[in-house]
Amino acid sequence: MKINNIGQMGVNPYRKQMEKPVQQTNTGPKSDKVEISPEAKGLQETSQFQEARKEKVAQLKIAVQNGTYQVDAKTIAAKMTDFYFGGK
Repeated sequence: MKINNIGQMGVNPYRKQMEKPVQQTNTGPKSDKVEISPEAKGLQETSQFQEARKEKVAQLKIAVQNGTYQVDAKTIAAKMTDFYFGGK
């Protein structure tokens, strides 16, 4: 299949922008500024839920390492069916 060039080739739509002289202003060095809202600062603080979760994770790690962690297969299966099939 032969494709012929249609229309003008080599047209740069940004040519006019490149031809404009660049005007530089010496306003001094610019610096970035970040502002954190009080709500975001509150979220960054450690909450009581995070502490309780860390303690639970530590207990589970110890139980797994000792070999005393028991998995209740029926409870897991029930929760999976509830999740996937919109349990009651």
